Amino acid sequence: MTEIPEEQQSAALRAVADAGARRARLLAEAEKILNSEIKPAAVRAARLGAGRDRIRELGRIGPAMLYRWLEEAGLPVRQKRGSGGTGRRSTPT
Repeated sequence: MTEIPEEQQSAALRAVADAGARRARLLAEAEKILNSEIKPAAVRAARLGAGRDRIRELGRIGPAMLYRWLEEAGLPVRQKRGSGGTGRRSTPT
């Protein structure tokens, strides 16, 4: 028996919907872990003097997220650099 195109499309769409639902569940779980486990642990590590690069590496988080958390926690955070590059002089003296 041969499947008609509509049946093939329906099966393919069911597979997309199933994968999408699984992905949504995993993303929700990841968000929960991020906010209830990683965030407080990262802030605590920073308070205890751990290096911020190491916190980011181990937590698998970006710098903007970490520094936002640290600011929210009242920890000192240096101001973001301007778009001027590395801060070195562009002309020799």
